[in-house]
Amino acid sequence: MTPLHAVADTSLSVSGVWKVFGHKPDKALELARGGSSRAEILGATGCTIGIRDVSFEVGKGETFVVMGLSGSGKSTLVRCAARLTDVTEGAVRLDGEDLTTMSDDALREVRRRKLSMVFQHFGLFPHRRVIDNVAYGLEVQGVPRHERHAKAMEVIEVVGLSGWDHHYPQQLSGGMQQRVGLARALAVDPEVMFFDEPFSALDPLIRRDMQDELIRLQHEMKRTIVFITHDFAEAIKLGDRIAIMKDGVFDQVGTAAELISKPATDYVREFTEDVPKAKVLIALDVMGPVTDGANRRTVASGATVESLVPALLDDDEPITVVDDTGTAVGVVDRAAVARVLA
Repeated sequence: MTPLHAVADTSLSVSGVWKVFGHKPDKALELARGGSSRAEILGATGCTIGIRDVSFEVGKGETFVVMGLSGSGKSTLVRCAARLTDVTEGAVRLDGEDLTTMSDDALREVRRRKLSMVFQHFGLFPHRRVIDNVAYGLEVQGVPRHERHAKAMEVIEVVGLSGWDHHYPQQLSGGMQQRVGLARALAVDPEVMFFDEPFSALDPLIRRDMQDELIRLQHEMKRTIVFITHDFAEAIKLGDRIAIMKDGVFDQVGTAAELISKPATDYVREFTEDVPKAKVLIALDVMGPVTDGANRRTVASGATVESLVPALLDDDEPITVVDDTGTAVGVVDRAAVARVLA
């Protein structure tokens, strides 16, 4: 089983989840547990192993990114976690309640009130105005028209679409349509939000704007987010933690700094080898223990390695790393930076 990465104040927990596509799931599970490969299982049973015994936890207010190449299982995983797809085996718990054992009515109620999903393809209703698209989830909940429109207007303003509420989707650019999709997801005040490569179809500049917008909203609203992407740069920018997925399992889970500085497998190393480490890693990631004696210079623990290089080239004296309170937490020197960049 993929290890369960325990986090404080867990919101979403996925435990031992398998997803088998085909008519002989029991036989496929038996072969998989016996060590058979995907190809061998497909040949013997006609079944495909989409997810292979995956477990993880996401804390309240955390952005957990799952990334991998096409066919790695990341989209299947998020659909299982959101219960849009039935799991073959395993548990998906939201606030301790197992979604896989819920009745259809109970699960429908959870989806309406606690879960939202944003897809790559916006899925907007072309015949409905922006305000009615945004308010759709509230409409399904039975919220009166004036109340749901008032809430929709609040969220439309939050995502930067003020003045567009009475336009139709086809009158908006791709980036604006994705903002409508984001607003629709936020309008129901969800506890957990799932994003399945939502910005992949956007132009690079619009994509960057949407990433910045999501970061801003997350800073303000502190939702629990599971975000799917194939772009490691996007994963680094958005994720508190990142899971690298391959063939239906996690190769490694960690912060961007952990994946870059200590890749667990060659597969993870391939993803990270072209990342500009000096721009991503910070003093906290490369520092050594506090030493006796005071250094003349100090640097904040969140300073990038890139910002440290000029100071260390100018003077080889170590620099003391301090936290937000000004307390020394470590020391960084030329050798430490050189090891990381090498």
